[in-house]
Amino acid sequence: MKLKLFEEYLGDVIAFKEPKIQLEQYPTSAHLASRILYTAENTYGDIDGKAVVDLGCGCGMLSIAACIMGASSVVGIDIDHAALETAQENIDEFDTGGTVDLIQASICIETSDGLLALNEDLTFRMSKKFDTAILNPPFGTKPGNKGIDTLFLQAACAMTRNAVYSLHKTSTRDYIVRKAKSWGFECDVLAELKFDIPMMYKFHKKKSVDVGVDLVRLYRKSG
Repeated sequence: MKLKLFEEYLGDVIAFKEPKIQLEQYPTSAHLASRILYTAENTYGDIDGKAVVDLGCGCGMLSIAACIMGASSVVGIDIDHAALETAQENIDEFDTGGTVDLIQASICIETSDGLLALNEDLTFRMSKKFDTAILNPPFGTKPGNKGIDTLFLQAACAMTRNAVYSLHKTSTRDYIVRKAKSWGFECDVLAELKFDIPMMYKFHKKKSVDVGVDLVRLYRKSG
């Protein structure tokens, strides 16, 4: 499928009906999703015939895109039941050529001191279960969410046997690269992109805001 047609097809995916600001629910655009999955498959061969997991899958944009790109199986994980209901609606409406299984679970847990930590029970049960992980994690800008983007990425690394594709604020690039190496992964910045945040919440004053993000690919070090 050509990139332009792929993006047009994904344009019909329904976004959050009642987005939750604390979960930093901002929809992944068809523009971004098409380029992430198109690159993952056509440059690296990481989607077609592969087992894929989508962490913080929201309304299913990346999961559906992976399925269209030929993933042998896709599992979408999200904490929010309402988002998963919308994701299921989207999946039911699309002829993806494959199946997407949705799981309600939390990637992170809150510790006794109010900080966030990795849900190690989940990552242990799904350790290296997938070939490829795809995610657009929360940026971690809301109170109580500090470090959540890194925890999502760490969970993805624990669950995959091969590669991880993720979006992160460009301003955090050096930190993300260092963390990836500490987990035994190499980190390549594939592109600098603009993440369009539309006017969704009452406190938003502008029609839309572009946030600079990196599309990164993490892969296990050889040897």
